[in-house]
Amino acid sequence: MLNTSSLTLKRLAALVWYIGVVVLLVKSSGLFLAADRGGAGLLLVVSAMLSGLVIGWIKAKYLFIKMCDKNLKRINALKQPMLWQFYRFRFFLFLGLMVSLGAYLSKLAQGDYLMLIALATVELSIATALLISSRCFWKG
Repeated sequence: MLNTSSLTLKRLAALVWYIGVVVLLVKSSGLFLAADRGGAGLLLVVSAMLSGLVIGWIKAKYLFIKMCDKNLKRINALKQPMLWQFYRFRFFLFLGLMVSLGAYLSKLAQGDYLMLIALATVELSIATALLISSRCFWKG
């Protein structure tokens, strides 16, 4: 019951990865816009965006690609893949905590353009790392 193929698990893992990219890009864009409207200034916003992209590239290279490859190897090693095994339980727990923390920090940052920029930079860096590391899903 609920048996599936490794390929299906990999596709589900990629889908979650890409949903994260889209959600974080939309959220960080909104935070950057709010910071700009709050008086941050275009130079500060653009500098923070570039920083987010660079930090994201570093995260992808040294952390996210390794995590993604490790999960794909785990999926390949499953003897009887089950539909819910595209990530481990602790991944979903961590994801829930991160979403909750992000929502809380977004509310806390309203009206403070420096906090908005900091949070937007973090979220853009994670979106960038997810996008760059998604190449793992398309290898071999």
